Amino acid sequence: MEIDKAIEESKDKRLKTKYNNAIFVIKRALSLYSIEEVAFSFNGGKDSTVLLHLLRAGYFLHKKELCCSSNGGLSNFPVRTIYFESPSAFTEINAFTYDAAQTYGIQLDIIRQDFKSGLEALLKANPIRAIFLGVRIGDPTAVGQEQFSPSSPGWPPFMRVNPILDWSYRDVWAFLLTCKVKYCSLYDQGYTSIGSIHDTVPNALLSVNDTSSKEKFKPAYMLSDGRLERAGRVKKNASIKNEVGSDSHKHEVLLASVIAVGDEILSGTVEDQLGLSLCKKLTSVGWSVQQTSVLRNDIDSVSEEVDRQRSICDMVFIYGGVGPLHSDVTLAGVAKAFGVRLAPDEEFEEYLRHLISEQCTGDRNEMAQLPEGITELLHHEKLSVPLIKCRNVIVLAATNTEELEKEWECLTELTKLGGSTSRMESKRLMTSLTDVEVAEPLSKLGLEFPDIYLGCYRKSRQGPIIICLKGKDNARIDSAVQALCKKFKEGVFVDMTQIQV
Repeated sequence: MEIDKAIEESKDKRLKTKYNNAIFVIKRALSLYSIEEVAFSFNGGKDSTVLLHLLRAGYFLHKKELCCSSNGGLSNFPVRTIYFESPSAFTEINAFTYDAAQTYGIQLDIIRQDFKSGLEALLKANPIRAIFLGVRIGDPTAVGQEQFSPSSPGWPPFMRVNPILDWSYRDVWAFLLTCKVKYCSLYDQGYTSIGSIHDTVPNALLSVNDTSSKEKFKPAYMLSDGRLERAGRVKKNASIKNEVGSDSHKHEVLLASVIAVGDEILSGTVEDQLGLSLCKKLTSVGWSVQQTSVLRNDIDSVSEEVDRQRSICDMVFIYGGVGPLHSDVTLAGVAKAFGVRLAPDEEFEEYLRHLISEQCTGDRNEMAQLPEGITELLHHEKLSVPLIKCRNVIVLAATNTEELEKEWECLTELTKLGGSTSRMESKRLMTSLTDVEVAEPLSKLGLEFPDIYLGCYRKSRQGPIIICLKGKDNARIDSAVQALCKKFKEGVFVDMTQIQV
C-alpha cells in the first residue's frame, strides 16, 4: 500500500507517531463496526484529504491482518462516503472532490441539505453507526471531543470517530507532502483554511511581492506558523474579552487572589518572591488582594482553591507548577476547577515548537495541553509564548521577578488591567506612640472615614509604629490625617511619604 510505504520510509518521527496512532483508531473502529455500519464525511479540504488516505491505508492494513495477504492495494474505496454539496462551496473544492472519487473508486452519497438534516435522512435510510470525521483540536466543533465521541444531544445517534484529532497544521502538510497525494488546487493559491466562498480569502501572510497587478501567494504548506492557519477566514474583528475592563468597574475596588503552587515553597527550599511582587503590582493599580495562598503539587488542592477563589474574586492569578514534569499540576488543577479536560492546543503547540524546536517530536507535547474550551491565549510581541487566561484565572509562567515584570507589563497592556479601576493613593505616618495609645483613636478614625483603609505595622517589635492610610481620594486621606493628628499632641506623627502604591 503506497501510503503505508511512504510513511515507513519517512524520517519524520513525529509524523510516524501521528500516523500510527490514527491507523490504530481506524482499525479499532473497523473492528467494532462492520463496513456497512461506518461512513466517511468528506469535504474536499486538506484535513479531509488526509483522512481519506488514512482510511485507505487503515482499511488495507485491517484487511491484511484478517486475511493474511501481504501485497497489493485498493482498487476501490469500500467505506461509504458522504459529501455535503453546497451552493457556497468553491468550484475547485467540488472539482477536486469528484476527481478524488473517480481516482480512488469512491462511491459518493451526495447530500444537498444542511449537515444535521442530511445526517438524519442518511441514518434513517442506512444502518450507519459510526462516521469518520476530519476534525482537529482547534476546530470550532472539536471542543469536548475524544477520538471516539457519541454525537451531541439533539443530533441523530452515531459515534464520531476522529483519527486526526490531535494533528497540527504542520502534521497535515507533512503527511500530504510525504505521501505525494493530490489535494485541492486552492491550497497552492495561498488558501490555508477553506470555508465557503463568502468567508474565505487567501492568507495574506503568504502574499508575494510582485510587480504585476495581480496579487500572488505562496502555497499553503509554506505557512511556517500553523497558529495563523485561519488568518484567511473573514471574521469579525477579534477583541480580548476583558471581564474587568468595562466602565462599570471604573470606580469600584476589584478583588484579586494570588495562588502559588510548589512543594519547594512549602518546604522552605525556595523563597517565594513572586507573591510579594504580584501583590504590590495589583495594589498599585487599585486592586484589593483578598488572599494569597501556597499549595502543594496536587491537582485536587489546586482545583479546590481555584474553584473557591474564582467564585469570590474578580481575577485569580496563579503561578508555579507550569510545565511538562510530573509535579507540574497547575493547568490540570485549573481545568478540573472548571469541569473541563486538558486537550492539545495546536496554536500553543506551534509557539512551543518554535521555541524548543526538535524537543517537540513526541506524540503529544504535554506542555501544549490546555483547559479545553475556556482558554484564551494572550499574545504580545515581547513574550515568546502567550499568557494563558482561563475565564477569570490568569496562569503566569514566570519563575522570577524579572520574568514577572515582563509578563505583568504585557498583561496590563493586553487586558487594560491597570485602567480597570482608579489607582489607590496612600500616606504613611510614623510614630513612637505605643499600641495602647493609638488603638482607640484609630478605631474611631475608621468609623469617621469608612472609605479610608487604615493599616498598622512595625518593622521590628521595639520599632516605631507605621500607620498606612489608603484611599482613592487624596483630599479624603489628608482629612483623615488631620483628624488623627488632632487627637494627639503636635509632632507625634512624622509624614513618611505620599506616593501612589
